[in-house]
Amino acid sequence: MERVDAARYWDKVYAERPASADPQPNDRLVETVTALPPGDALDLGCGGGGDALWLASRGWRVTALDVSDVATTRLAQLARSRGLSDRVTAQQQDVRDSLPERQFDLVTAHYFHTPYEQDRTAILRAAAHLLRQGGRILVVDHGSTAPWSWNQDPDVRYPSPQEVAALMRLSPARWTVERADAPRRIAVGPDGRTAEVVDHVLLIRRTQ
Repeated sequence: MERVDAARYWDKVYAERPASADPQPNDRLVETVTALPPGDALDLGCGGGGDALWLASRGWRVTALDVSDVATTRLAQLARSRGLSDRVTAQQQDVRDSLPERQFDLVTAHYFHTPYEQDRTAILRAAAHLLRQGGRILVVDHGSTAPWSWNQDPDVRYPSPQEVAALMRLSPARWTVERADAPRRIAVGPDGRTAEVVDHVLLIRRTQ
């Protein structure tokens, strides 16, 4: 199968969207991380940059990765404008090929889905192994189809958080699942429409 040019694909997606001057963090990140002491965070697929900017504003040092140069350039500009450039490293990188060779206290992957094939499980597993002892990986997936989703297939199936954890094959002797549930929330789409959606939330802590 021919490998998709992910950078070209996502550059086109982001270039067609107006840049947000005030991107907001994801709800599940805020509720999960607010009580944690700041450290080093890895943001997989940083997109508009709301998560990275929020983390940096709370004292985290953030490595924000995205395959789109458009997305990372916008994030770097926002970080500079807010005086956060010393805490946000916005890096264009195809995570199918590699991840940073360093350790983190938090890995966050929100809606880390693509319309093309990629070994998502392998990427998440590799990212989890970058955590220091006591660090956490937060994976938030779609659990339902929003009206504005690019995938409107009525037969699409969303793996549960428990299934995602099982696929990652992390040893229970070194890893503890702290949360695996499917809460609902009211979401706002890019066109301003609102809808109730389901999130699949998985939080795993490295204990050794």
